[in-house]
Amino acid sequence: MWWTRLALLTCLTVLIVLTLFREVNSASVSDGKVDKNAASPLGGLRRIFMQESDASSFFKRRSRRAVKTQDEINAEQRQRLAADERKREYHEEQRNEFESYAEEEHDEQDERTREKTEQWREFHYDGLDPSYEYNRHTI
Repeated sequence: MWWTRLALLTCLTVLIVLTLFREVNSASVSDGKVDKNAASPLGGLRRIFMQESDASSFFKRRSRRAVKTQDEINAEQRQRLAADERKREYHEEQRNEFESYAEEEHDEQDERTREKTEQWREFHYDGLDPSYEYNRHTI
């Protein structure tokens, strides 16, 4: 139930912040221009916030279809190569762990088989070396 109180408190805080800043309808990105109204109380807000049209053009400067620079291509390629290297190391580690597990399991199975064979030979030993069970005469 604590998460419902937390969600309610968060929504209430967001609602209060939105009602306090309802008059401001622009993005908080500076355009680098010095405003004459900076000395006035509202001038500071005008200097911090830009108009919606300027904000939208700021985010649309490079569209999705724009050509990437060589530096961006190189950075993405380095990230891909690093991710591939991490995947390769991870899979190699997993393969080595499985191989060592399989080898240990195989060795344990060999040991159990050897012990069972020795026990069988001890139990069925007839005094002859090697034992010739087919020569035994049963009456």
